[in-house]
Amino acid sequence: MQPVNKSAKLNNVCYDIRGPVLARAKQMEEEGHKIIKLNIGNLAAFGFDSPEEIQQDMIRNLPNAAGYVDSKGIFSARKAVMHYTQQKHIKGVTIEDIYIGNGVSELIVMAMNALLDTGDEVLLPAPDYPLWTAAVSLSGGTPRHYLCDEGAGWLPDLADIRAKITPNTRAIVIINPNNPTGAVYPDEVLKEIVEIARQNDLIIYADEVYDKVLYDGVTHTSVAALSEDVLTITFNGLSKNYRSCGYRSGWMIVSGEKKHARDYIEGLDMLASMRLCANVPGQWGIQTALGGYQSIDDLVAPGGRLCKQRDVAHELINAIPGVSCVKPKATLYMFPRLDPKLYPITDDQEFIAELLQAEKVLLVQGTGFNWPHPDHFRLVFLPHEDDLREAIGRIARFLDGYRKRYAG
Repeated sequence: MQPVNKSAKLNNVCYDIRGPVLARAKQMEEEGHKIIKLNIGNLAAFGFDSPEEIQQDMIRNLPNAAGYVDSKGIFSARKAVMHYTQQKHIKGVTIEDIYIGNGVSELIVMAMNALLDTGDEVLLPAPDYPLWTAAVSLSGGTPRHYLCDEGAGWLPDLADIRAKITPNTRAIVIINPNNPTGAVYPDEVLKEIVEIARQNDLIIYADEVYDKVLYDGVTHTSVAALSEDVLTITFNGLSKNYRSCGYRSGWMIVSGEKKHARDYIEGLDMLASMRLCANVPGQWGIQTALGGYQSIDDLVAPGGRLCKQRDVAHELINAIPGVSCVKPKATLYMFPRLDPKLYPITDDQEFIAELLQAEKVLLVQGTGFNWPHPDHFRLVFLPHEDDLREAIGRIARFLDGYRKRYAG
């Protein structure tokens, strides 16, 4: 029989957050090992519950959730998102400019599918959230990664962005707050990126799914509030701000200069209709979430659980010889650097697999986020403080042995 091969469209697609090392971790769990998982921002697994009022609204509205709804989403959810755009100072957004999706992930793929032809290029940050790179490749486009500068707090390198624009560049992606680095971009940087987009006729795609997970009094500006004359697509959802990953409830907002994008918007409408509609129960939680008590503020405030765990993880990681980490201003992650002189790593996926095997701690290697060098990893600081201390202690023990074997 002929082998059944995957589509060639998947040849350049990877998603190492749930990749080969996770498969090995699952195998080890089946063998009876207990794995400390610092690889994924799945809040419920660490005891972060979704707000009860969201749960109750979904339960009460289940009788109204059995049928298909408008392909763009139920009215109350889109109206709540529209009001949220007004709070974020994004002008000119109507109900028809808002699409509800099965999480932000579905909408990212939809937005890329509607835009890209073979040979089209999209500028993406390095490091990035790898779904973006995968979505560009799967849609027939070519991802081009611009560097973010660790020495400048992981802000985008504007000169590198300009250098990587070609006649084939269609769009630029901004992940702000940034996963995996925890950076938050100041208005001056956002305005510079908007100007680059304006001068080069680029669409701006803004992934802002962590816009409430902010520490130390940091504020977040939606780039769409600064780009009224540039077509801008903004993504957000319930997964992180409202600890509701499994409800798969996200949204996409079209703003800025829309007149010249009617054909593209028609493509978005077509793809939204083809999947009939997003899951309906999750949509019933959106209005309550956006209009209700913002309990995330308690978690990120000084003394709040997320803030304390960030501080503990950052202190412990930086105490390891040869390890440095920019303190995240937002999100659930940090992106530590391993000094190549002390840790001469050539294959960081293999390095992470060795750590898993030796210490039963699961991380994701930096190249899994399209970082070009094998000298970083992403750490999730969601476990309770005692578990974090245990996990980072194991990482420190493994790194101590690694230094002695390879750099000593």
